[in-house]
Amino acid sequence: MLIANRGEIAVRVIRACHEMGIRTVAVYSDADREALHVRYAHEARRIGPPPAADSYLRIDRILDAAKEAGAEAIHPGYGFLAENPAFSRACRDAGIVFIGPPPEAMEALGDKVRARAIMAAAGVPVVPGSPALPADPREAARAASGIGYPVLLKAAAGGGGKGMRIVRREAELGSLLAQARGEARSAFGDDTVFLERYVERPRHIEVQILADAGGRCIHLGERECSIQRRHQKLIEECPSPAVDEATRRRIGDLAVRAARASGYVNAGTVEFLRGADGSFYFMEVNARLQVEHPITELVYGVDLVKAQIDIAAGGALPLQQEEVASRGHAIECRIIAEDPARNFMPAPGTIRGLRTPSGPGIRYDGGTFAGWTVPVYYDPLLSKLCAWGRDRIEAIDRMARALDEYRIDGLETSINLHRKIMAHPAFRAGDLHTGFLEEHPELLRVADDPWLDEIFVVAVAVEHFRWVEAESARGHGAGEGRRASAWRWSGARGWKR
Repeated sequence: MLIANRGEIAVRVIRACHEMGIRTVAVYSDADREALHVRYAHEARRIGPPPAADSYLRIDRILDAAKEAGAEAIHPGYGFLAENPAFSRACRDAGIVFIGPPPEAMEALGDKVRARAIMAAAGVPVVPGSPALPADPREAARAASGIGYPVLLKAAAGGGGKGMRIVRREAELGSLLAQARGEARSAFGDDTVFLERYVERPRHIEVQILADAGGRCIHLGERECSIQRRHQKLIEECPSPAVDEATRRRIGDLAVRAARASGYVNAGTVEFLRGADGSFYFMEVNARLQVEHPITELVYGVDLVKAQIDIAAGGALPLQQEEVASRGHAIECRIIAEDPARNFMPAPGTIRGLRTPSGPGIRYDGGTFAGWTVPVYYDPLLSKLCAWGRDRIEAIDRMARALDEYRIDGLETSINLHRKIMAHPAFRAGDLHTGFLEEHPELLRVADDPWLDEIFVVAVAVEHFRWVEAESARGHGAGEGRRASAWRWSGARGWKR
């Protein structure tokens, strides 16, 4: 099997393949020549220079690599070509199994306007909205007035928060429409946008589905993904603290109905918005494995990557709906190379030191190592840290402990932000919505890191050692020092607890 991806998800798929006795082929750009996924695979093939457009997004080069290696199947991971129907179709045409849904289902679900229509016809509730907006801004204004402000502009081909703008009054519509179209065109090559009513303080809740080619489909409960920045997830948990058992069955049934309406096969996720009044609305289907799949695996005991591979090989679902059982609670923190205090500015660089957490209930999915230079060309996700507990509070406390153990030296990361969120009373109480960080801006302010004291002590000790070495080289004994001790020179202030 060739894994058409990089980073932690490529490592995750490679590990599953090795457990199943499947030989693996990694692909890499010049920026990833020494990457962890390249080291873990049985063999690796270069597919181009660092920019994704010249490597990980090149269908022709990936298929050439697969044919040269004799790969029988390709797993796309997530991102890059994972939801590209042309890639799925090209694999099929080349006689290579694509580990994911058929291209027809991708096409039906990839266009959000078309997907909304399919779901509405299947009886799945959708947020009131518009069809694709015409070029005339006056038509957009009429559509927005009919829906009622505030409205949300969304890219029809979009995802990951690209091409989205909240419009609270008509005077803002023209400029925000132009921004949304431009961003959508740049990100997806398609500037089609549509309108939805903006749901205030929504919770982002998604349902994991598995469907096989025999028409069988099950759901594995829900995940809460409401802690976000720029409409992109930072923290996920399973199950949602806002969903009771009756609601879980209801939205699970809706997700299965959505999958069947689109002819879906393999693993996927049906995403919903939950309003403050408890109403659920279909948002979109992610036609791939999700970043946050590990927390579902921890709670439901199903290896989703192995299930994907088995389904793609023609196998049946590993269990029936009545056999699905959950146990405990799991939380995932996405550890990213961004600076939260500077509006999540990307912070690539070289990892000078790395200490990963472990212990009871902790799962670490990473794709980095000490000495690795994080490329500027790709998503800033470094790792996923998951904690499982018998209940939500135990999972939070285990996550807090694991975050205290986690060290990445050499670049800014989101670790300290995650620490603060775990300790925040609103988070611990389960009072979540997609505007959580905007509502609690104090979480993004620079604060003293509890480990800065230790770093200060080490830095001063290193300076003192260098001074002693220099004095010795000049023939002065340590006891004859002509300058003040490095401890006194530094002032030695602030290092004591």
